[in-house]
Amino acid sequence: MIERVRAILITADDTMLVIRRTRPGIPEYWVLPGGGVEPGDESREAALHREIHEEIAGKADIVRLLHMMESDDERQLFYLARIATWSFEDRTGPEFSAEGRGEYALEEIPLTMEGLDGIDLKPEEIAHVLRGAIAAGSLGVEASL
Repeated sequence: MIERVRAILITADDTMLVIRRTRPGIPEYWVLPGGGVEPGDESREAALHREIHEEIAGKADIVRLLHMMESDDERQLFYLARIATWSFEDRTGPEFSAEGRGEYALEEIPLTMEGLDGIDLKPEEIAHVLRGAIAAGSLGVEASL
């Protein structure tokens, strides 16, 4: 089974970092930073730290696992994390140089219903989970840090 890890990265300004994907022939959409767990990764959290470093040259403090999605051949784990530093210009992930992958643009959006409603966050299930957590006030980032 393929495992992927993704981060809901909350900044000091209580915004969320997302990656806007633009690909030929596909409507623009947004994803959370992250990627596949590799055999050399010591843990899922180590994989997430590696992915955050590759994709946004950032360092994050992982707060907790927020959600897991599973299908027949894939498991995705979504972690809530606090991020203080990042640099999209210094990213090193292999996906940025691969032909035909389209464009990646790092954006900060408000961690509010309006912020989420303004983007097409994929997968849809995590957007739904985040909306529910915002409505319930249960993200708990402030209390957890």
